[in-house]
Amino acid sequence: MSVLHAWRLSVGTFTAIPVTPPPAVTPRLSGAAVALAPLAVLPLAALVAAIVWAGRGLGLAPIAVAAVAVGALALGSRAFHLDGLSDTADGLTSSYDATRALEVVKLGNAGPAGAAALTIVVGVQIGALTTLSSEPWGPLAAGVLVCVSRAAAVLGCMRGVPGARKDGLGVTYTETIAPAVAIGTWLAIAGLLCAGYAAVGEPWWRGLATTAAALVVIVWILRRAVSRFGGVVGDVFGATVEVSLAVLLLSAT
Repeated sequence: MSVLHAWRLSVGTFTAIPVTPPPAVTPRLSGAAVALAPLAVLPLAALVAAIVWAGRGLGLAPIAVAAVAVGALALGSRAFHLDGLSDTADGLTSSYDATRALEVVKLGNAGPAGAAALTIVVGVQIGALTTLSSEPWGPLAAGVLVCVSRAAAVLGCMRGVPGARKDGLGVTYTETIAPAVAIGTWLAIAGLLCAGYAAVGEPWWRGLATTAAALVVIVWILRRAVSRFGGVVGDVFGATVEVSLAVLLLSAT
């Protein structure tokens, strides 16, 4: 397996940055691409941090700057994860029959639940980022948390989390991450956040609290998907990314 191929697949999947696709996609390559997701989105994280920093320096309205930053992040990922959030919410609130619920997910149009989920989650992201931007370390924290949120997909693609169907983008990534890699990733995140909080004079344990809050919502979404759909699909990965970002930003305020 080529690390370069995994990097290309990760960048092409998690961002709108044009890259040459790998010649072939194998489960091992897919797993590596997901594991690299927090690093693959560094350009988007830098963009968000730059917007927040520039907006604050220019004295612009914080909520407007936060909205622009969240919008830029969405455009930078082709609104891929937001689409997954909408479809997942519609599926989870539709028929209790798994087959019918998956059909709703596959439709791709935003129903009432999807629209509500988008409004709430994006609203929380903007509101939390508005408050976070007032901190001296706010722009840097925003960028770091964008990267961290993409690690939600690592849990969704972990072995033991079954796929719900045999087709779709999710099949490429389902059960491609070893549990040890998933656990190691999130332990590293906890350590990073604890060190980050301590470095800016905040209680170090806030890093543990922020990590725990993100893990709770990610695991809850995955469990609901397995219960209702019989497993996960690509849209569920997107939902975990967006909801975890909202929770991470909120926890940092």
